[in-house]
Amino acid sequence: MAKVEVLRPREGRGAEQSDIAPMRAVREAVGFPPDRVFGGPCPVRDVLDRLGDAWTVLVVLRLADGPVRFNALKRSIGGISQRMLTVTLRSLERDGLVGRRVVPSTPPQVEYALTAAGHSLAEPIGHLVRWANEHQPGIEMARASFDAAHADASPPRRRVRAR
Repeated sequence: MAKVEVLRPREGRGAEQSDIAPMRAVREAVGFPPDRVFGGPCPVRDVLDRLGDAWTVLVVLRLADGPVRFNALKRSIGGISQRMLTVTLRSLERDGLVGRRVVPSTPPQVEYALTAAGHSLAEPIGHLVRWANEHQPGIEMARASFDAAHADASPPRRRVRAR
């Protein structure tokens, strides 16, 4: 069975200054008051909305290697439909993360590349990918342990994305 760690306030601190105090200090240091992070319009939510879709991270990672034509990009990302790739690229272009260039040829071809902002995003995404690769076996073990311990209960509902 998985070990569960209960977070308790550190000695000499109240409940409001528990173990989340370091995160509060980070938010305040970068100028994000708590009401902007957890409520109302928040730049973090806005970016996570973009990154949270099924394909954005894969497209950004692929384009981090350099400009790619549409069909080559589609072939390199398994399972993505032409429509979803088009929607994802348009959203990334709208957000200023991807640039689009029409290559003069017959028939015309379109090439996509990360902008400077897109390249600056590729690095933290790379860290996330490394973290995921490193921790995936532990996550799978935790899931198996949880599922075994809760076999008589209904499984947790997972959000299903249309492909």
